Amino acid sequence: MATKKILMLVGDYVEDYEVMVPFQALQMVGHTVHAVCPDKKAGEKVRTAVHDFEGDQTYSEKPGHNFTLNASFAEVKAENYDALIIPGGRAPEYIRLNKKVL
Repeated sequence: MATKKILMLVGDYVEDYEVMVPFQALQMVGHTVHAVCPDKKAGEKVRTAVHDFEGDQTYSEKPGHNFTLNASFAEVKAENYDALIIPGGRAPEYIRLNKKVL
């Protein structure tokens, strides 16, 4: 299998398992995964959240992990990547409004 270079665009309150599992699994099989967040640098963290339906009309939200970014948003170039992952949660609500992301 040819390894790929993957860009993962995350932000505060990204869904915990949607960022943690793919990030670790893709690296485990040999791919390079760079996790970035607008206005943050490598080594900084984003907070994750765990959303769950517990019988109410909508989901509850609980604290997840502090996920450490391993690349800086300002330094990445989209053309250097084979794939893009945008995990769910609340992060995409504000990331999609960032002109640098668009």
